Amino acid sequence: MLDRNARVKVSQAVRANTAQMSDPASEHAVRRYRTLFLSDLHLGARGAQAELLVDFLKHNDADTFYLVGDIVDGWRLKNGWYWPQAHNDVIQKLLRKARKGAHVIYVPGNHDEFAREYTGLNFGGVDVVDHALHKTADGKTMLVIHGDQFDIVVRNARWLAFFGDWAYDFAIVVNTWFNRARRMFGVGYWSLSAWAKLKVKNAVNFIGDFENALASEAARRNVDGVICGHIHHATIKTISGKLYVNTGDFVESCTAIAEHDDGAFEILRWHKTAAEREAADAVERAKSLPERAAAA
Repeated sequence: MLDRNARVKVSQAVRANTAQMSDPASEHAVRRYRTLFLSDLHLGARGAQAELLVDFLKHNDADTFYLVGDIVDGWRLKNGWYWPQAHNDVIQKLLRKARKGAHVIYVPGNHDEFAREYTGLNFGGVDVVDHALHKTADGKTMLVIHGDQFDIVVRNARWLAFFGDWAYDFAIVVNTWFNRARRMFGVGYWSLSAWAKLKVKNAVNFIGDFENALASEAARRNVDGVICGHIHHATIKTISGKLYVNTGDFVESCTAIAEHDDGAFEILRWHKTAAEREAADAVERAKSLPERAAAA
């Protein structure tokens, strides 16, 4: 039998753990969704935000996960092996989700096209498919596909796609150093390439053509909409009566798409969420300093 002091300590510990589990601000708090869609993680590339992605997977869970292509960057790995522990942690986190009962569906893209040879198979609880038809909670049928099949550059000018990929990587490097300087001055994250996509005429036209092509494919297949990745531009919109959802990426914008229990879709912007949580933690630490000083 525990003595009275020991019972009090156990009771306090249980209450503290219970409060932490129920506190949304806790680092262990988990938000659960019906479905989560992630794409363009580009694990194996130096621009991948693996640590932030691990943080995302730690704080978010779902009954079903869709990995909508470019999960592993085979193009980069061919040129030189780069696979730090954080990238391995992401894979382990996803496999753990599958072991715990989540349905994990992997739709390969152009950067991980090697995985298309394994469609129809299951690895560690992860189903590999060419595309998927997702039924939302409110009855919509959504085509889930990476989207590179509708990128005329990737299909017809592969060398140009590789060149564009190199230029994008250069922009990521510039963006990384630029944002380090911004953090030193307490300024939030800003994406150079995302800004360019919305300002450069050719980029805007490319995005518009891509979105229209995917909406047309949804109409051709007689489904309610499409969920894709590929162009690293997260959005939810209606095009010609079809719902177009793009997951974005986890290189710059660090976005994902969540489906709620009522079938509604939401863009999760984890750069912003993580920054807000860090700011809140900093405030709490600052508040606790006088208390610690008084206790000392």
